[in-house]
Amino acid sequence: MKPRKAGVMALFYPDTNEETKLLLILRKTYRGVHSNQIGFPGGKVEEEDRNLLDTALRETYEEVGVVPDTIEVLKQLSEVYIPPSNFIVQPFIGIYSKPRPFVIQESEVEDIVEVYLRDFLDSSNLIEEKLSTSYAHEIDVPAYKLNGYTVWGATAMMMSEIKELLEQVL
Repeated sequence: MKPRKAGVMALFYPDTNEETKLLLILRKTYRGVHSNQIGFPGGKVEEEDRNLLDTALRETYEEVGVVPDTIEVLKQLSEVYIPPSNFIVQPFIGIYSKPRPFVIQESEVEDIVEVYLRDFLDSSNLIEEKLSTSYAHEIDVPAYKLNGYTVWGATAMMMSEIKELLEQVL
């Protein structure tokens, strides 16, 4: 079966103290493979989307209320295939330099998870977890422990690429 396509946005922004944060969301609990998981804002391609960047920007607006024109897109990252949901996800890195309060989409987003850049880059927060999923039992996966949540799977893979890129320039 041909994989479906999705776009997500790794959004960096300053808080009121000018400290850089990375935006993650906690998905609602629902019947599905990504229920109650931490991820980036984003979702599947819709007919009106011209490309995957459009998808990521539209979904970021729908899920957390960030207007597409206020995001400076820096880079397209490597695509990630997610077997359990049969999606190919295209992540992008964006800067939201003049943030306004986030507005969550109640139907899909349980909570906003704002991670300090320093915590994200702190290697002691990179862990290995034994997880059981709908398709595998007791597997060791690389994960991040951030703000009390375990971030794993495709999101952790994307974050590892972002971390590597940032470490090259910092």
